[in-house]
Amino acid sequence: MLSAAFPQNVVEEKKAPLPKAPRALNTTFALFEPHANRVHLSGGFNAWSPEVTPLKRQADGHWETTLALPPGRYEYKFVVDGHWIPDPHSRKNVLNPHGTLNSVIEVRA
Repeated sequence: MLSAAFPQNVVEEKKAPLPKAPRALNTTFALFEPHANRVHLSGGFNAWSPEVTPLKRQADGHWETTLALPPGRYEYKFVVDGHWIPDPHSRKNVLNPHGTLNSVIEVRA
């Protein structure tokens, strides 16, 4: 027969609460391209996929989409009918490894 000895003064440790994940904030991306047939958003938030995040055409020729992004710094570009372009209204752009510009957005809580 097996017997196990359990100490009488065992105290269960309280675990520290896990840090809360940063709250995602709705972030709108827009581009005025009235003659475009298709516009997508590509960036670090979608693994630079040129077709995963489409923008919706508005009646006035603007294209728009809103993403829920956690606070952070993101590089992105628009893909207009297959052509990659930086955001002409971005306040900040950086040179990428391909020798072109990526636009930068800072999402802050």
